[in-house]
Amino acid sequence: MSTRVLIVDDQMMVREGFSVLLNAQPDIEVIGEAVDGREAVAKVRELRPDVVLMDIRMPEMNGIEATREIVAADTSARVLVLTTFDLDEYVYQALRAGASGFLLKDASARQLAEGVRVVASGDALLAPSVTRRLITEFARSAPGRRGVVGAVYVEELTDRETEVLVLIAQGLSNAEIAERLVVAESTIKTHVSRVLVKLGLRDRTQAAVYAYESRLITPS
Repeated sequence: MSTRVLIVDDQMMVREGFSVLLNAQPDIEVIGEAVDGREAVAKVRELRPDVVLMDIRMPEMNGIEATREIVAADTSARVLVLTTFDLDEYVYQALRAGASGFLLKDASARQLAEGVRVVASGDALLAPSVTRRLITEFARSAPGRRGVVGAVYVEELTDRETEVLVLIAQGLSNAEIAERLVVAESTIKTHVSRVLVKLGLRDRTQAAVYAYESRLITPS
């Protein structure tokens, strides 16, 4: 089945460009577009996309607020944030709001399609090297979660689960973690699933953010 995508951006040329690139993929289908966050929330409810390509800076309702509403509505849609990186101080906020990853606006057609596939699968962080860089940058000034609640959650993890969480935050895939820990990849998948359930997190990107906020890993 094709991955169904909703494109959200206030610039028509951006929407049309991404739409052409994604519809050229045999396994991806653009099912709709929205010009701002408010329309995006309505379109997600109406069209039920698998992935929402979400711009951050838009009129009416920005991408952060829209992401928060979409995630809070407990839909199956995963949000992939569009960013210019150096100019967007809001990326970390978007990740905390529940975005499953992000994509640079100057990404190639191949990177765009692969980004959609990765976020749709929920199997790995998008572009691990860039993910580490962004999360590290925004974790520097983000408030920590070192209070009682965070401590209780971390204590719920076994030593191995904590180790896996730290490696997720470092941007490693399941296969890379399995190689590092010398275990089967299926075992790592089980550990990842348990970490997400115990911490009440939606996906690996939220797990990485949690690791930074809990100071299990600190920016270098």
